[in-house]
Amino acid sequence: MEHNNSKRIIIFDDDEDILSICTYILEEQGWEVHTFNDCNNIISKVADINPRVILMDNWIPDVGGIMATQTLKASSDYKDVPVIYFSANNDIQLLAQNAGADCFLAKPFDIDELERVISKVLVVPN
Repeated sequence: MEHNNSKRIIIFDDDEDILSICTYILEEQGWEVHTFNDCNNIISKVADINPRVILMDNWIPDVGGIMATQTLKASSDYKDVPVIYFSANNDIQLLAQNAGADCFLAKPFDIDELERVISKVLVVPN
């Protein structure tokens, strides 16, 4: 088995239900799923795993999804890792833009939407 990052994904969310549902769905599709319920020291968390995709919740402790995503996007090493921003907030599109995320997913979402948005960011050449 290759140890590349092609099927590693990180989910940052402090909602255990979301984490378990997403983990279940994504593992079924062959992803190696890593979850965190805070975004502290985000660069070192991402560096340890080197994911292909990141799912980022807006209300993640402590600094929040916008700051966490901006930190990643300001990092030369991780700015090209696609970030899918997700939130139940009505302004999700605006929040995702402010964060510099690659795309967004409104909560609640269904499995098809989750798959579609991940496929969408994976089309971009690495």
